[in-house]
Amino acid sequence: MSQDLKPLKGLRIADFTIHAAGPFATHILSQLGAECIKIESKARPDAFRKPHAVYGRMTAATFDQVSANKLSVRLNLKKPEAVELAKRLVAVSDVAAESFRPGVMKRLGLDYENLRKAKADLVMLSLSSCGQSGPDSHFAGYAPLFGAWGGLGWMSGYTDGPPVEMRHVMDHSAGYHAVVALMAALHQRRRTGEGQYIDLAARDVASAMIGDALVMASLGEDPARPGNDDLLMAPHGVYATATPDRWLTIAVRNDDEWQRLLQVMGNTELSNDHRFKTAASRCQNRALLDEKMTDWLGRRDAEATAQRLQQAGICAHSSWDMQQIADDSHLRQRGALIPIHDPAVAKRFAVGVPARFSKTSDVGIHRGTPALGEDEDYVFGELLKLTNDQRKDLEQREVIM
Repeated sequence: MSQDLKPLKGLRIADFTIHAAGPFATHILSQLGAECIKIESKARPDAFRKPHAVYGRMTAATFDQVSANKLSVRLNLKKPEAVELAKRLVAVSDVAAESFRPGVMKRLGLDYENLRKAKADLVMLSLSSCGQSGPDSHFAGYAPLFGAWGGLGWMSGYTDGPPVEMRHVMDHSAGYHAVVALMAALHQRRRTGEGQYIDLAARDVASAMIGDALVMASLGEDPARPGNDDLLMAPHGVYATATPDRWLTIAVRNDDEWQRLLQVMGNTELSNDHRFKTAASRCQNRALLDEKMTDWLGRRDAEATAQRLQQAGICAHSSWDMQQIADDSHLRQRGALIPIHDPAVAKRFAVGVPARFSKTSDVGIHRGTPALGEDEDYVFGELLKLTNDQRKDLEQREVIM
């Protein structure tokens, strides 16, 4: 199908976001057809352009996951003329998005009140650690802080262990919430003709994901860290198998599935044990039941056992590592993993948009990660109508750099 059918074709985003959460939001919109123009400078490039030697990545592979598809221009926002060019870019855009610490855009003269003078119906997103208002709004933060401060980290992990440090899942969760908020604001603009400002706090996103625990705490209860347990299902967990470093996830939803599991296990001892007769009794004795499951699975092959359980109608699958996911033909056929072609590095994959549209077959990534300033002929020349002489002068004075 033609690219003209992309759901968000014709939408333009002036993208001031940095790092992961904000760029991931605009990355999703770009895969749905929005033209996303990333604004950086040589003095302050996006941190994800740099190698991640700590993780063994000597090239900036992470940048693919949040910026493939985007256009890139250089603007040194410390220069007033660069700020004016940024406003002109916003004036021909539908959305402005930023993820700086609160106050930075205002100091630059690029806050919502200033930008709406350039574009009256602008939809603007600010994605920050704790939001633009409130006593904690001045805090900067990265993904582990969001999860810890928002309570999601406390509710994650083993029941007898410490809270879990939440990393990329927090950035991406905040990014997806930002996508929903932006689409809602754009829908309202289409209905009313009015733009608006969106203040999204990543910390609030973390708290929104543990609403049931917060309700319990507000009632004076002490919600426990559930680990891999489920309130209504047992056995329910991730178990070691005889296959080295292969774990099997199992979820038994009702008594009928429990009987089918027993048939696969061939375990008459558990069949006759009153402690495991019903879902309620299994949940009450889940610690002992987990010991039985661990013993049984510890002597079996992960993949073969998963297949037997699936054939019996029981939810089961091994926990795949990253290489298995990268090699998976199903994900590649669906376009969930998309090759990125960059002459400077080896061929690699990026994660595509997870949705599939019946009338739009070409959502996803259609170009590689942009080099810094790669698209200035189009943005500065065609959109902003700067002449070559004007651009050379701005580059000499480090307005464009």
